[in-house]
Amino acid sequence: MTTSVEYGKITWELSIFVDQREDDSRYTLRVKGNDHVGGLMLKLVEEINATRDWSDYALWWEQKNIWLLKTHWTLDKYGIQADANLLYTRQHRPLCLQLPNMKTIKLSISFSSVVFKTVTEICRTLNIRRPEELSLLKPLDDASKKKKKDKGKNPAIDEVMNIDALGMPGNTGNPGNYSKTMTPTYDPESGNPISKTSLWFGQNDLIVSQPNLPPAELAKMYKPLTTIEKATINSGWLDSSRSLMEQGVQEDDRLLLRFKYHCFFDLNPKYDSVRINQLYEQARWSVLLEEIDCTEEEMLMFASLQYHICKLTLSKEPLNLSDEPEVDEVEAALSNLEVTLEGGNTDKILEDITDIPKLADSLKLFRPKRLTLRPYKEYWFVFKDTTISYYKNRESSTGEPIEQLHLRGCEVVPDVNVAEKKFGIKLLLPVADGMNEVYIRCDNETQYAKWKAACILASKGKTMAYSSYKTEVRNIQSFLQMKSLAPTPESTPDADAMDMNAECFVSPRFSKKYKTKQLATRILEAHQNVTSLSLMEAKMRFIQAWQSLPEFGIKYYIVRFRGSKKDEILGISYNRLIRIDMSTNQPVTTWRFSSMKQWNVNWEIRQVTIDFDGNVQVAFSCQSCDCKVVHEFIGGYIFLSTRSKDQNETLDEELFHKLTGGQE
Repeated sequence: MTTSVEYGKITWELSIFVDQREDDSRYTLRVKGNDHVGGLMLKLVEEINATRDWSDYALWWEQKNIWLLKTHWTLDKYGIQADANLLYTRQHRPLCLQLPNMKTIKLSISFSSVVFKTVTEICRTLNIRRPEELSLLKPLDDASKKKKKDKGKNPAIDEVMNIDALGMPGNTGNPGNYSKTMTPTYDPESGNPISKTSLWFGQNDLIVSQPNLPPAELAKMYKPLTTIEKATINSGWLDSSRSLMEQGVQEDDRLLLRFKYHCFFDLNPKYDSVRINQLYEQARWSVLLEEIDCTEEEMLMFASLQYHICKLTLSKEPLNLSDEPEVDEVEAALSNLEVTLEGGNTDKILEDITDIPKLADSLKLFRPKRLTLRPYKEYWFVFKDTTISYYKNRESSTGEPIEQLHLRGCEVVPDVNVAEKKFGIKLLLPVADGMNEVYIRCDNETQYAKWKAACILASKGKTMAYSSYKTEVRNIQSFLQMKSLAPTPESTPDADAMDMNAECFVSPRFSKKYKTKQLATRILEAHQNVTSLSLMEAKMRFIQAWQSLPEFGIKYYIVRFRGSKKDEILGISYNRLIRIDMSTNQPVTTWRFSSMKQWNVNWEIRQVTIDFDGNVQVAFSCQSCDCKVVHEFIGGYIFLSTRSKDQNETLDEELFHKLTGGQE
């Protein structure tokens, strides 16, 4: 029997393939089991005897599909024996990255770091704050899609730009004057704070809105139409806790950089020119490619904003902050602190804790039932705290209500058509066995804005006493104003005045409904509501309108719930999980993250189990992807909910991996 001392003296041959680009060769070294990886690499470099920079090289173990990055570990600890195929290769390699604006850039990134860290470095290079909201997506490997591309390539989409052509400060190893926190960076010569985005960022293609594609080119691009196709696309998100190499990504492959988590924190036009523009572009393409459903009114509103942004982009510099007041950011921070200490206007402070406002109005109610029409009945409604009570009439409101609707944890869905004067609110109220639908109809825009704002706050457990109530009302009124398409006869626009193809601003399906001149007229009518907006304001309005769509931010996956014999759709949003019937595409049940107690994954049978309040347990296995993808989405949103403006922007990477990595 061999003792440990004798075993340490036993040497054996280990073959290592060296990737030197111009001359790939294999070297054989005599090693011992207690040799550490760092010493092995040093011995290999001495054996190669070539003068070059080896600092970016590391060992890759092909059979195990892992990097040997823990250089203090011994070969025995890694389990490396004589039959191991090791590759000594570069960690940083070129990758083609398609940005949200559909532009593809080539840049060198780490193939050995976990994807979470890789995305952070990409965002630092591109000057995008809050990198935790983005991730990398593998495009679909679809044969029919490749054939379509071969028939008619789109040079505007397929062109690959080198990152150096953008003039980005981050690419040179210098992050520019970009400050990861809201604390200003200072000019090394003058000592003055550098506050404006344009000063640390300069002008480049990442902050300029891209011109819309011609309708024929737009129609050629792939459009996911069903939830099953959307589920197939969402299965391509890379695992944030593993490296690119470990997930089969090769040099010069094409990946998509996208906003994965639709929970956009602290959007600040002063610092986020790139982030806001790329977010606008992702929203614009999701509307044009019909990745998200919207009504005719909403499509025209989005078209008018695109037209307005295109006009402003062509008429002046894409970034114009000349009107921005020169304010020392330290003074501004002190001022904000003073307001807070004095009990100023913040979302977390109640305006008057002793007097919670209430709403009382005559509204119409409908509860859908099978085999019935939709007759609305008029009742007297009273909204107080987070509860709606309704009575037969105003006089009976002093007695017991017909019913009380408790809105905490409910879904609030707009049911609006401004042109037809339809102002409805659809409430999905959580119950033990699913969701109860209730429709409320308001008489006018003002009434609708007040009641919908109150419902939104109540769904989050807040009352109308919160200062954010008035802001929510204004936002809803502004959104309705943009959707209004009723110009006065004197201001009816001339379709010939539009100097761009109107069909470029709407989805291919929608453009078939109108002739070109009719479509141009309707877009110009909607445009009258947004003509006063600046370029940045128009992009922000587009993003806000996108966020207000019912399907916003929902990622779909095909799953099979425990005890069920058929596949169903699971929708994951920033605040809830939705069980959807695959045949009807209608929601069956909604579970809020706020009521989640815990979740875990059985990695052996690949099953996700989630416990909610009220002794509700949900368990399912994933059919369209690995359960790790769904697990990471849930954990990622929980991680994002821990962010606060009170803390700096240093990411707690350990917490992210604890919530998303699992224990495989």
